[in-house]
Amino acid sequence: MDTTRTLEPQRHLPAGTDPGVRTRLRTAGDFVRSPEGHAALMGFVGAILITFGGFGAGAVRKRDPLLEALHLSWLRFGHGYALSTIIIWAGVLMMITAWVRLGRNTIGKGESTVTLNELRAIVGIWTAPLLFAAPMFSRDVYSYLAQGALLRDGFDPYQVGPVANPGILLDNVSTVWTTTTAPYGPMFLLIGRAITSITGDNVIAGTIALRIVMLPGLVLMMWAVPYLTKHLGGKPTVALWLAVLNPLVLIHLIGGVHNEMLMVGLMCAGIALVLERHHVAGIVVVAIGVAIKATAGVALPFLVWIWILHEKERRAAERRDRADSDAALSEEQKHPDAARPSADMPHPLLVFAKIAGIGVGVFAAVFGAASVIAGVGFGWVTALQGSNKIIQWLSLPTLFAELVALVTPLDFDSVLWLTRKLCQVALVLLLVATWWRFRHSEREAVMGIVIAFVAIVVLSPAALPWYYSWPLALAAAFALSTRTLMWLVGICTWLMLVFHPDGSNGLYSIGHVAVATFAAVVAAVSLRHVDPLHLRSAGSRAVAQQHARSLSA
Repeated sequence: MDTTRTLEPQRHLPAGTDPGVRTRLRTAGDFVRSPEGHAALMGFVGAILITFGGFGAGAVRKRDPLLEALHLSWLRFGHGYALSTIIIWAGVLMMITAWVRLGRNTIGKGESTVTLNELRAIVGIWTAPLLFAAPMFSRDVYSYLAQGALLRDGFDPYQVGPVANPGILLDNVSTVWTTTTAPYGPMFLLIGRAITSITGDNVIAGTIALRIVMLPGLVLMMWAVPYLTKHLGGKPTVALWLAVLNPLVLIHLIGGVHNEMLMVGLMCAGIALVLERHHVAGIVVVAIGVAIKATAGVALPFLVWIWILHEKERRAAERRDRADSDAALSEEQKHPDAARPSADMPHPLLVFAKIAGIGVGVFAAVFGAASVIAGVGFGWVTALQGSNKIIQWLSLPTLFAELVALVTPLDFDSVLWLTRKLCQVALVLLLVATWWRFRHSEREAVMGIVIAFVAIVVLSPAALPWYYSWPLALAAAFALSTRTLMWLVGICTWLMLVFHPDGSNGLYSIGHVAVATFAAVVAAVSLRHVDPLHLRSAGSRAVAQQHARSLSA
């Protein structure tokens, strides 16, 4: 799947250049001149614009001595702020445009013109400028640093909020989170403590250090997401393009400095290991992901089904070897079901109890060790309710409550309480039903995880754009039609655009939502049609249409 380009000889390389170096230079030169190379450069310039504009209009600190020393404080106010905002949105649109252009080449019929290694290189190229940007589209990084400083200074972040530890780090935490206890796992608190112990109260150094810590999650995604296609039927290049190179992922998770980057990377890697029958190792990796953020734990019950199916297959294979005939293949093995009795296995409940017990034991050991090292308990469980403070209609219970309050005289808060309770009940029932329904194969189990994540994002009290990176990382590994990819491109583009660069909510501005919706539709259609708005000349349009016909799936 990872092909190498056909290269034209380069005649202007210095004499005596090492042949390997000559080959790499020819490869790089060929790529830079290609359409996908142009798209990569466009995305890189877009990332630079986001980084520069972010110093004025990103989720900046309340007071920035560095900008003051450089005499750039004007970027944060008046015309400077407007200019910074325009620069950021120009960069975002450039990255989205470049991503869609790469997508057209990646999903084209026949052999893709974009290789897996090229896409991985582009991920690095687009990510590099964002490592030095101000926090983008979210202020969560300031909460991360303040919670790490709590643990560093002897407080229990599961018992008190950042307000208990006044200082520079607290000054930049969003007001709504200053009294909120940490909803993250002990492993992430240890990371925060280590970083704040090294960087002290230096916000810039702490932000960059947190981004660097997130990079292993990005690397794991670049390996695991394409690898999952081996079991789930997708195309590695399409999976990497959709789930990792996606501006929603790079700008929000790297630019916004969200711990989803680590959590999703570890979860995907753990699932890949379980699918490769390294069951204990896979559960250990997923458990580490849960110790970063609890959401990764949704995958664990589904991994038990995969382990049971593998055990049934192993025992059936042993029986066939003993019988030396495929005729010994039982009806149960022709129709796999992890909860169905078979001639090769003890009672399903015993098998489930054994494997689930091993899984729970491994998870408890990993999570318990992290908790002991951090010196904290299990207060994060109750702290998960902190998200209830977020009220916006991206969450279905909030949307229902706002619609009811709009057409009836009922009080919004009372209706919101009721809709959240109803959606919580619906979520529990849906998770249990999904877990039981999707138990017949590896692909079904992973699809069950995807559905469970979507249900959690939609039905939980709060939903934020980057939450959709959870199901997207796994869904990308399945074989997806061009129409489905168009829908996903549109949704990802819309989610990328509905928040402001400073982290404020744009969902209640009709104009902002309308522009985001228009851009999302154009991006979705552009995945199949090169010039959906017919902005090109007649001659170039004819060439574009000829190229587009080769991309139809």
